[in-house]
Amino acid sequence: MQTVVLGSTSPFRKTILEKLNIAFECAKPNIDESPLDNESPQALVERLAIEKAKAVIPSYKDALIIGSDQVAVCDNIILGKPHNFDNAVKQLTQFSNKCVTFYTGLAVVNSLTNKVTSLVEPFEVHFNELSQDEIRKYLLAEEPYNCAGSFKSEGLGICLFKKLVGDDPNTLIGLPLIKLIALLKEHGYLVLNNQQ
Repeated sequence: MQTVVLGSTSPFRKTILEKLNIAFECAKPNIDESPLDNESPQALVERLAIEKAKAVIPSYKDALIIGSDQVAVCDNIILGKPHNFDNAVKQLTQFSNKCVTFYTGLAVVNSLTNKVTSLVEPFEVHFNELSQDEIRKYLLAEEPYNCAGSFKSEGLGICLFKKLVGDDPNTLIGLPLIKLIALLKEHGYLVLNNQQ
């Protein structure tokens, strides 16, 4: 049976993949994540998911390698991680009473056959009207400065939302499991047949 590899060092993605109770390894993909000129958010995340998976092929000659990438988009602008309190305040102020769409690129690459399957999964976050006081209190409580969108939906960030719209709540955290199970199946890997 082929090794399953998560081409990511994200602790969030690792925790999500652990829900499937399958054996897997993690590998760090070293790639340039800069967007190309005029590249749409959807094209960007799909390309980067594939590149991340392919980047670890030299270390795994017979593996199914999972790559994933995510961006948040508001008012047609791609948003990055805030990295600090002030930038996070700006992001959440911008999101007040708006919808932010998260696009997650997902790819599975068979390093033996070079077969690639990939897709982009959208997820919408509709924000409440947020006061500066609410924003500051939230940021000081959770410090989500390394999260695109300046929140953790799996934590206190849920207080910021009016509603969430998407097929799989794992998508918002960075790894759409329902779609991943389907992509793995296309490569002949059945999750329920590979329980630890």
